[in-house]
Amino acid sequence: MKPDAPGHNRPPLTYKDAGVDIDAGDSLVEQIKPLALSTARPGLVGGLGGFGGLFDLKAAGFNDPILVSGTDGVGTKLKVAIDASLPDTVGIDLVAMCANDIVVQGAEPLFFLDYYATGELEVETARRVVAGIAEGCRRAGCALVGGETAEMPGMYRAGDYDLAGFCVGAVERDAVLPRTDICPGDIVLGLLSSGLHSNGYSLVRRIVERSGLAYTAAAPFAATTLAEALLAPTRIYVKPVLATIRSNGSVKGLAHVTGGGLPDNVPRCLPDGLRARLDATRWRAPAVFHWLREVGRVPTEDMLRTFNCGLGMVVVVSSDAAGAVAKNLSEAGETVCEVGVVEPGAGGDAECVIDNAETLWRS
Repeated sequence: MKPDAPGHNRPPLTYKDAGVDIDAGDSLVEQIKPLALSTARPGLVGGLGGFGGLFDLKAAGFNDPILVSGTDGVGTKLKVAIDASLPDTVGIDLVAMCANDIVVQGAEPLFFLDYYATGELEVETARRVVAGIAEGCRRAGCALVGGETAEMPGMYRAGDYDLAGFCVGAVERDAVLPRTDICPGDIVLGLLSSGLHSNGYSLVRRIVERSGLAYTAAAPFAATTLAEALLAPTRIYVKPVLATIRSNGSVKGLAHVTGGGLPDNVPRCLPDGLRARLDATRWRAPAVFHWLREVGRVPTEDMLRTFNCGLGMVVVVSSDAAGAVAKNLSEAGETVCEVGVVEPGAGGDAECVIDNAETLWRS
């Protein structure tokens, strides 16, 4: 090499010099192994450490199963968690967004994998995130069988991280939802949400900026800090819903209320030509929605299509089974409201209309 050649007399570069610490990654794996083990359930084969996660459907009790899979993230709710240095519950959100999605097809979540990406791995932050994922898996009854931690210098700003989740479940072939016999006269039940869940946070963060409040300030609508209130984890409906499906066989359809709100998600469980007509006087939106609408002066239509507005899951049942299903769900810990009815639509795609929507914002 000539004296003036590039690299002459320069020290050697290592992967760690480039910003990737393999030892930190190994340390994280060792710390999260007990967390994954705490989510073990029938059907799990082996543990963390392999190139893939194994699961035995026969050992889980299925005879003629259809696999159901889902993937999602937490969106810009992560930015609130990062800015407030509160990473403990976004893992619950991650599991909830995936597990709630597959249970609406009647599926039991079986196993879960996560993808955690960051610019520089902070082991304790990552451990707290994965602890939340493990808690979400316990609530959903699924095993955390593996995941991936990606350290990518230059892709993320210092302190930032991103999450994605992948859930696989199964349902017996003759129990897939929604059923084809949903018809006019069926009743729509609503299961109350725990708050914002994990949608609309790009708007939420703009409203917080407008309010002038710091995340450490007292929330005007709750007895916590603003950050803690906004980070209330997404409710996981899996166990109560599955228990109800299996107890009486009366659930015809389910919808997880996420981005697009009630107007966009409820029709996804209805046949074409039908309309769900909901009455907003039948449930109360949590106080966080009142505050967001007031401070942001958000139009009602935008509120309805951005947020769940108090209902995180809806259940379609026949009118003669509505009481029994509501009782089952209530006994399983859900707050249940009869919020509407299925009626004939205009003959095209399925629809959802919400009457008296302005009452959601009244004290």
